[in-house]
Amino acid sequence: MAKTALTKYQKLECSGLWRESVQSQRREVVANLGMTSLILSDPKCEVALAHWSLPAVKRLNPGEMPALFAPDASDGETLEIDDNEMITALQTVHSAISAARPHPGRLRNSFFGIIAFGVLAIGALWLPDALEKHTASFLPRSTRQAIGQEALADLTRLTGQPCSAKSGLAALEKLSERLFGPDSGVKIIILRTGLARAQSLPGRMIVLPESLLAEQDGPEAAAGFALVARISAEMTDPMIPLLDHAGISATFRLLTTGTLPETAIAGYAETLIAAPLNLPADSILLSRFEMVGLATSPYANAHDPSGETTADLIEGDPFGNVIPPALLPDGDWVSLQDICSQ
Repeated sequence: MAKTALTKYQKLECSGLWRESVQSQRREVVANLGMTSLILSDPKCEVALAHWSLPAVKRLNPGEMPALFAPDASDGETLEIDDNEMITALQTVHSAISAARPHPGRLRNSFFGIIAFGVLAIGALWLPDALEKHTASFLPRSTRQAIGQEALADLTRLTGQPCSAKSGLAALEKLSERLFGPDSGVKIIILRTGLARAQSLPGRMIVLPESLLAEQDGPEAAAGFALVARISAEMTDPMIPLLDHAGISATFRLLTTGTLPETAIAGYAETLIAAPLNLPADSILLSRFEMVGLATSPYANAHDPSGETTADLIEGDPFGNVIPPALLPDGDWVSLQDICSQ
């Protein structure tokens, strides 16, 4: 019954007024009903402010409007909402969970048997892949960026700090805007050593090895690798393999509290680098490269100099017979090549 109620109202959200404690002022939040928790977020920056476990949520003023909800054992923490659909959803879920609880008077063994069955049922429904996907789908951009920065910090154990020459960073920002648009939020990062190919990190970060700049005559190959990495990230959320590395316990903590344990990402760099390459289909690449005005041949030749695995990208290059628009002015390309000089 609980599963049916949760499924019916999955991803329901509304605005509300949240008070963190008796002494706190009320503030506007967005309440998002997930499968296991009610997530309260700042509507301006999408930062998660609180996670309430659904079984703990109770209504303080039945029959009155606006409805006032609170978690068990709260220190004056409340949520005031007047959205009828959300109110009905919370009450339906609470009733379903209450009905599933054992009634007083049953044997202790039966009580523990129900708990064990519930744990096994949750494990069968959620763990591990579904829990990871569900958690990733609810993370606000700010949390993704913070986790991505932690993953980058772990990666720099092997690669050294990101290249940071000022003029090179400016050129890199221009390249990102040229490929993904000025409001995409995609950040390209260049690393000196330890990286053989482009990688995507949570928070729309793409890391590229310096060799893609040093060994090329122009920015087209590096741009191609960055574009392919972004397309791959759109198809497979880079948060998923990171949560798989962190483990079930850490993933559940992220879902319920909005944070990962301090050690959850440790060692992820080795896992990331060793992961098998999973490229999008050539037809997808040809379409996207043409869309952004980028030739596929420079990327294809750099990816496989033999041309055996990239023949379709070379033969089907949308700019094989014409010159595509310039990615960067010559001065910016020189600056980009020198990005690791400091």
